[in-house]
This record gives sequence, C-alpha cells and structure tokens, in this order.
Amino acid sequence: MTDVENVPPMWPAGASDEYIAARIELARAERVLRDQIEQVAAARRAMPPGMVLADYRLTEGPVDLGLAEPVRQTALAELFGTHDTLFVYHLMFHPDDDAACPMCSMWVDGFHGVSRHLAQNTAFAVVGKAPLPKLREWARRRGWDGLRILSAHGTSFNADLNAEQPDGSQRPMASVFVRDGEQVRHFYTLPANFIDDAQRGIDQLSPVWNVLDLLPSGRGEWYAENDYAGRLRG
Repeated sequence: MTDVENVPPMWPAGASDEYIAARIELARAERVLRDQIEQVAAARRAMPPGMVLADYRLTEGPVDLGLAEPVRQTALAELFGTHDTLFVYHLMFHPDDDAACPMCSMWVDGFHGVSRHLAQNTAFAVVGKAPLPKLREWARRRGWDGLRILSAHGTSFNADLNAEQPDGSQRPMASVFVRDGEQVRHFYTLPANFIDDAQRGIDQLSPVWNVLDLLPSGRGEWYAENDYAGRLRG
C-alpha cells in the first residue's frame, strides 16, 4: 500500500479519497508502462546490423519551398550530413493523388515542430512516391519549411523498403538508417500496423494521440483531415 503522504500530489486540494486511491493505482500502471517502453527501446537498440541498401538517388529541390529550381538527384548517403543516423518518414502520397494522406501529414506536422531538436541528434527527411512538384506544393501548403522533402518517384526505394504495396498503394511508416563507412544500412522500420494488422503502431511518434488519450473522452473515432491543419494556402 502506497503511503499517500509520500506521493507527489497529482490532484487538487480537497480531492476525494476515492479519486486519490484510483489515481495512485493508475500512476502505478503508468510507471509499469514506462518501464515496458524502455525495455522495448533497449531491445530495439540491440538489433543486429541490417542489410546494406542500394545507392538510391532521390529527387530533391531547394530548401526554399517557394522555388521550383534547381532540382537534383540526392543519394541516400548524402542525407546524413554530419550524423551517423537518418530518420525517414515515408509519406503516403501516391503519384496519382493530389494530396498526401491526412494522418501522415499530421505526423509530419509534428516532426516539423520538433525538427530543430531532432537535428541535434539525427538527420531527418520526408520521402514520398509522388513526383517532386506535388510533394513540394503539399509541403508548402502545410508549412513544412526547412524539412528535406524528397521524391522516390521512378525509383524502387519505396517498394524495396516495403513502404509500397505490390499494387502501388503506399504504406505509412518510419525508418531509421545508419551510416556504415561509405554504405548505408537499414536499422529499423516501424509501420502503422502491428504484425497482427492492429493499428496504432506509430502512435507514440505523434503528440496528438498521446494528448487525446489524457482526455476523459479519449481519442474516440477522430481522424485527421487535410482541411484545417497547417497553412493550407492556395
């Protein structure tokens, strides 16, 4: 039994004994969850070396999203910069579509918000299958200034990483790559669905879901849309 007097208060003065007891029990569960998350993270770091990847060349434009030129072919290894790791979000954006997946866009909105913090630890890039002009226009409308936006159009990058289904449909996922001398190795990929096809596989990568889970209403059936977030300029 936890001594309430030794627990840092997580309730206002005057809270009922029933509430306090329930909150302490929940706090125990939250602590166990923290330990489980750390155990999984440790197991992830202990994974054996992944396979060496091909020398993919992705299409990239200037940092200023308002400019269309110059366009160049960027090798995957060039995306690392001064880092030894590279975090890539595979943006669901089919070449025939005019907009990216709303959920994927929400995730990148979050990454964009913390991109300067990520840059202290790893390189980061967003890769989509749509042609570069579509990707850059979408990034401009969302306000993703400063992010490296690259197109895998015309390459096997998405298919080889299984970020693309055999029928060409795109999969939402995040990947980590490591530099190994002059080569690039795959380290880890986290898809949106678990191995039993259950969803919410990448929820921890977005603050939105974590905040909604704190609310008494929970996340419910809410789904991100593209008509309210970001700049969405014409």
